[in-house]
Amino acid sequence: MLEGLWMIVLGALAAPNLFAKSPEAQKGIAKIAPYVGWFGIASLVWGVLKLLDLLRITSLIGAGLRPLIFFLVFAAMVVVLLGLGFMLGIGTLKMFIKDANAQAKMDQMLAKVSPYQGTLGMVSIILGVILLIYNFVPSLHG
Repeated sequence: MLEGLWMIVLGALAAPNLFAKSPEAQKGIAKIAPYVGWFGIASLVWGVLKLLDLLRITSLIGAGLRPLIFFLVFAAMVVVLLGLGFMLGIGTLKMFIKDANAQAKMDQMLAKVSPYQGTLGMVSIILGVILLIYNFVPSLHG
């Protein structure tokens, strides 16, 4: 359940314009927006850890339809965690990286991937909802 909620919050931080018509949602996003860099770093670290899990569960690919769907959702979650984690956390990461060349490379990478931030934000919200449904519907577990 935690993963689903995290993905929804991460998506809302990445694509706050999706909630432009909801003043209540905008207030909630505004309260956590100062911490967006830390959310990004946490997501990046969590994405790396989940990537290791993903490599461990590759056997699910040939185990039937439900395990395959779970694997694909899990893989999408890892991609979104890594992508949005980098995009949202880069400002905070740069505080700890003093090498100008490394910072310049980070800026170049960010320039290449930032056009996808809104899309990844929407995907993150959708994945969050899917993960919440998965947690609350036991018959989906196989």
